[in-house]
Parts: sequence; structure tokens; C-alpha cells
Amino acid sequence: MENLIYTILLALHNIALVGCVAGPFYMARIVAQRSKYEKKIIYSMDTLMEDVITAQPMYCWLFLIVLYATGFGFPFVYFLFHGALKEFSSIALAAFILKHIFILGLVGILFYGTFFINPKLKELFSKFKSDEEPEEEVVKEFFSLRAKRKKWCDVCFVLGILVLLITPILRFY
Repeated sequence: MENLIYTILLALHNIALVGCVAGPFYMARIVAQRSKYEKKIIYSMDTLMEDVITAQPMYCWLFLIVLYATGFGFPFVYFLFHGALKEFSSIALAAFILKHIFILGLVGILFYGTFFINPKLKELFSKFKSDEEPEEEVVKEFFSLRAKRKKWCDVCFVLGILVLLITPILRFY
């Protein structure tokens, strides 16, 4: 029974982590592809992009909550079946600490994007109209902020990959 519960937790944990990594990966790719067009507002395309990209953080928050819940579920299940917490080797302890530092980095970037970058982008984008030429300064600021968001998505992706690489150490050491 312990192995079944552990397997279910691990599957949910891995799905949540892949979900956390996939969002930044695809959002950064979308923005990179868009940058191949001229730096002017293409209203229908940019509306679609902003609708998709600014909806993504909600999913990331959900995935992070599942990630933490399942992550704390592993020692809890072990404790239920063995009456004590599993002892860690120094390698596993170092991996555990690194993993949580990387996840805190993901949380910090997600917080910054959700509550600072995306609202500012929404505010700027609300100034654009499909039938009007936007002010050059607003367009410049919009694309600059979008590039900043892409940079942070790339960092999130790298942090997620590092978490994926470190996670197996916790199981086998």
C-alpha cells in the first residue's frame, strides 16, 4: 500500500513539475516567435498572445501548490508506515535544500510576473486599439516589458529543469 500511495504522489508531483516548466517554456517560445515580426502592435496577434500568456500564471500557481503538497506528502507517507521520518544521506539533504531553493526561485519569479509585470502589460495593452496607431513611447515600453517577461520565463524554465534533474537524487540516496 505504501508503494501505491508513493507512486500516485510521485505521478502527481511529476505532472505538477512538468506543468510548471512547460508554461514558461512555451510562453518564452511564443514571445520569441512574435519578436521575428516588426516591433509594432499587430492587434489581433498581440491580443491573443497576451490573453494566453497572462492566463498562464494561474496554472503555474496551481501546479506549485500541487508540487508542494505532494512533496510534503512523501515524508508524511513514510512516517505513517514507518513511525519515523526517513533518514537522508548528505547528498540527498543537499539535493533537498537545492531543490527548495530552486522552487523558491520559481515562486519569486511567478510572484513578480503575476503581480508586477502582467498588470503593467495589461495596463499598457489597454491603450492600444485595433483601428488606431498607438503612441510610439507606449509601444516601446510594452515591448521592453514583454522582453523582460520573456527573460524571466527563461530563468523559470532553467530552474524547473534543475528541479527535474535533482529530484531523482531524493529517491535513491
